Amino acid sequence: MQDDKWEAALDKIQDQFEVLEQGEESLEAGPGGRVEFIVFNSPMGRLRLERTTKPKVIDKKSFGGSKYGASTGVEYIYSDTEQVKTVQAFRDSNGEWQPIEAESLI
Repeated sequence: MQDDKWEAALDKIQDQFEVLEQGEESLEAGPGGRVEFIVFNSPMGRLRLERTTKPKVIDKKSFGGSKYGASTGVEYIYSDTEQVKTVQAFRDSNGEWQPIEAESLI
C-alpha cells in the first residue's frame, strides 16, 4: 500500500472509530523493516490494522554441508532501494489477534 493511501486510511479510521493504540515496531527479519499499526473499536469488534515495510529480497543463497551435524541455513540478499509494503487486518478473538480474510470483509 502506498504511503498516501495508508495515511488516508489512518485518517478515516481516526475520524470514524475510537482509536485504542497506534504506533510502530521494528522487525528483526531483514534490515530496516518496520510494522506500523493501529488498534481500534469497530462494529466488527476490536481490530488491528498493520502495514509492514521491509526491503525486497533480491537473492537467496542456501548453504550447508553434507556431513552429519554440519550446519545449514539460508542467507538473504536485500535490495538497498526497493521496499515491499503489505497490509494485514486482525480481529481480537479472546485476547489473540486472528487474521481477517479479505472475503469476510465484503
